[in-house]
Amino acid sequence: MSPIGDQSLASLDGEIMPATEAVIPATDEGLLRGDGIFEVVRVYDGRLFAFDEHLRRLEHSAANLRLPLDLEAVRADANRLLAHAGVGQDHEQLRVVLTRGGRRLLLTEPLTPTPERVRLASITYAPTRILDGVKSLSYAANMLASRLARERGFDEALLGTPHGRVLEAPTSSIFWVQDDELLTPPLEDHILASITRAHVIEATGAQERACTLADLEAADEAFLASTTREVQSVAAIDEKEFPATGPRTSAAAAAFRERIASLLGSA
Repeated sequence: MSPIGDQSLASLDGEIMPATEAVIPATDEGLLRGDGIFEVVRVYDGRLFAFDEHLRRLEHSAANLRLPLDLEAVRADANRLLAHAGVGQDHEQLRVVLTRGGRRLLLTEPLTPTPERVRLASITYAPTRILDGVKSLSYAANMLASRLARERGFDEALLGTPHGRVLEAPTSSIFWVQDDELLTPPLEDHILASITRAHVIEATGAQERACTLADLEAADEAFLASTTREVQSVAAIDEKEFPATGPRTSAAAAAFRERIASLLGSA
């Protein structure tokens, strides 16, 4: 099917329309209480990357939140929506939202611009244990952390517990290089089981290790990894500066890009 311009599109309960026309009832508790789940999937030349993995995590989130889910309906909606969208600048990622009110909303979106290298400010954050393993719509704390970091003149937040454990950024995983080892915080520290994080670990051999700000102060390199950022070099964490993108970061970015090309090529 031919693309409908470059505008973002939506599929609402299977009906395709411009994203600006997709609405849900004001009484939906997905809106009123953030009671729902979501996934964001990268789209490369009209093709979804790691879609089955995102669907498995969506299923896991739904089960943990006791939210009804028709997984095959989501898959069918995504395929139909991308067929309508074609390839365009507003179709670089696919957002999937399921609400407590029973609405199934998918949106094509452009990528949000970010700097080539990112400056992080540490923000104290206490994870909500009951939502472990749930990619829920309750993201206000994450978004506030990003705003607090920007108020301090940084690009993004780096979340850490009141006890000093570094966790992740609000929407991405942190990796660092210390003594020539590529490391990332472990999942048992109540961080999201990021799909990009898993691919980077498999592509690079990175190891899990508990992390503190002191570890990052001693690090040689650091980078963020996420669906939208892929691998993004870190320029600073608080007062710690990383003058240039390091070789392990560059190698990780190249390895992840090769993995994307390989997996999409074999799909």
